[in-house]
Amino acid sequence: MNIKANTTGWELPNATAEFLAKHQGSEIQIWSALRIEVAQLAKASGFTKTEVARRSGVADSTFSQWLSGKYTGTLSSVNDDIDKWLRAASEARNAVARIPRPPAFLNLKASTEIIDTLEWAHYCPDLVMITCGAGVGKTETCRHYERTRPHVYQATVSENTKTVHGMLVELAQELGVNEHNPARLARAIGNKLRRMGDGTLLIVDEGQHLNDQALNQLRHFVDIYECGVAIVGNKEVYDRFQTDRSGPSYDQLKSRIGKRLLIDNPYTEDLVRYIHAWGNFSDDVVEYLVGIGLKGGALRQIEKTVKLAMMLLGEDDTLTVKHVATAWKNRNVESIA
Repeated sequence: MNIKANTTGWELPNATAEFLAKHQGSEIQIWSALRIEVAQLAKASGFTKTEVARRSGVADSTFSQWLSGKYTGTLSSVNDDIDKWLRAASEARNAVARIPRPPAFLNLKASTEIIDTLEWAHYCPDLVMITCGAGVGKTETCRHYERTRPHVYQATVSENTKTVHGMLVELAQELGVNEHNPARLARAIGNKLRRMGDGTLLIVDEGQHLNDQALNQLRHFVDIYECGVAIVGNKEVYDRFQTDRSGPSYDQLKSRIGKRLLIDNPYTEDLVRYIHAWGNFSDDVVEYLVGIGLKGGALRQIEKTVKLAMMLLGEDDTLTVKHVATAWKNRNVESIA
């Protein structure tokens, strides 16, 4: 393992006389080499002793005694566990080294339209709906917006948090609101938003999961506390307002929607820019990847396929259509894309 030795904080004491007397010389030699390797890897990775014990599957107390040269149990057994972990860690690093990192955030056409809509909600303030097809980049764009603007908070809901209370718990955690009385939770969140002054935005991702009462609660925040709210999700979140339904009227909520953005399918120009951001690929590779991106999943499909294709490359190989086609076939998602 080619790791520069630096064991600061991981000092290795001499083994005890009892340890040396208990174990065979061959086992001690293996132990000595392994613990140096462990200390080097731990220091390079910033691992604590507790973390190494957890990752290697060795009990904390056993690992502590093993490392300090005090262990009087079956040394070969612990050596084997540590060796397996070190080999697996090495293989994992090699695999990760072959996988390219995704490009930094790109200001694509779709992301520009999403940001424009978020800005409307943020600074008016207003209630907006952003509905996009899978893999268009809505979640990453919202995260970028949150990272680069003050007073922007993003919460993701699910089937488990689709109710008013479930959603409020998610928002409270995002906003740092500590209120244990459910009856006061909505007001506590609203007061927190109001104290932040103008220009506060709540982004609620996966908004298609929210039930009608939760959506109405978000409208309440806009009306009473004058903060912006962006409900982000797939087309289902807005479709419910376009069909006749029995039950409560949707007029109040529909009239509060200041802007709606709908991007059903990815823009081809976005796919091309995104592919070029991964590398200087040939025209036929770009064309093949665009075809993949036009399937369900868009940018996400391209990312996963490029990563696998790059893993299949030899050290001196250049990415070709054959590599991409093999990666796409190996992913075996054609029938669900």
